[in-house]
Amino acid sequence: MELTLLGTGAPAGLPRPDCACAACTGALGVHARAATALLVDGTLLLDLTPGAVLAAARAGHSLGGVRQVLLSHPHDGPAVEVPAGLPQPGRVPDGRELALLTGHRVRAVPMDAPGTGYAVTGPDGQRLLYLPPGGAPSGLDKNGPAYDMVLADVVSRPDALARLRAVGALGPATDVIAVHLDHDVPPGAELRRRLAAAGARAVADGTTLTVGVYEDVPDVPRRTLVLGGARSGKSVEAERRLEAFPDVLYVATGGARNGDGEWAARVHAHRERRPGSWRTEETCDLVPLLEEDGAPLLIDCLSLWLTDAMDRVGAWDDAEWAGGGEKELRRRVRELTGAVRSTRRTVVAVSNEVGSGIVPATASGRRYRDELGRLNTAFGAECEHVLLVVAGQAVVLRG
Repeated sequence: MELTLLGTGAPAGLPRPDCACAACTGALGVHARAATALLVDGTLLLDLTPGAVLAAARAGHSLGGVRQVLLSHPHDGPAVEVPAGLPQPGRVPDGRELALLTGHRVRAVPMDAPGTGYAVTGPDGQRLLYLPPGGAPSGLDKNGPAYDMVLADVVSRPDALARLRAVGALGPATDVIAVHLDHDVPPGAELRRRLAAAGARAVADGTTLTVGVYEDVPDVPRRTLVLGGARSGKSVEAERRLEAFPDVLYVATGGARNGDGEWAARVHAHRERRPGSWRTEETCDLVPLLEEDGAPLLIDCLSLWLTDAMDRVGAWDDAEWAGGGEKELRRRVRELTGAVRSTRRTVVAVSNEVGSGIVPATASGRRYRDELGRLNTAFGAECEHVLLVVAGQAVVLRG
């Protein structure tokens, strides 16, 4: 099955008309995107958008062979005059299947938001799933075969991928293409980085893809360390990297701190930001979690794990530190990094970067700063991806 993307942008396109944001300003040339529309094997058009005929011509195709036009958006799309020769656009009711004379079968997939998703099976059995902007599938059957290709609003609804992964509809070989791209993420390197973390990619308008060809599917990194200063956005970045995966275990190393209202507010804000399907465990005992198989781990954060470890070895007392505390801390760090090296789980860990600021005024503060630097170095050495977040912007250090 051959698929040509006549557009890959949001309904208003990218750049948006009359928008002067940084993303729209940079969305020029190859980064410009028309509203998403798909041409399947030259016979099926999913979403009729302004300029579709010209877009097809630029891609080396004609709409003259189109036998069915289906709409996916919550509304009937922008006011578009139907080009001569094209059938009148329609919509398949949820749960119903449409069989085309060309051998394609199109089933309407129910969504959790207004709009219609389409599962298309080609004459040779390849399967693709196309989801409308702002929507995720609902009522999915478990243990069905994985789609060969999924086209979805990955940036705005990463949980759509999590739902598909949870029921096996999205597997390691599924080619995930991000469409309906808007100005939420700057185009270019930042967009590619964000999508790759979810196992997805973006292509330019006019690209023709063969469903079932897997060589371009990005590998999702298994171990990632996210560094950053206070309020840098490091936790948001870490959470974002796992939004497209189900059953994430959020490991909070800071504890409850009963009676500390400011800390309780921080914990509440983090919980409200996380997907409802994630589980939370408050512990500093990370090694057993890393050694067992299971869902992805988000560890937030290593800085508080280190505080707990230094408390346990008496690191704040010079005599205890010299009498064996330092040696015990080194052992604990080696045990942790060894578990990270051998773990089979996907791991995203957060830690503070404190070595670039003011030198602490106290000996204990300097000791903590030095030990955190050593821990970050050792942990980062075991990770495929290491990021530094500054002012909400992620700088890739490795990966």
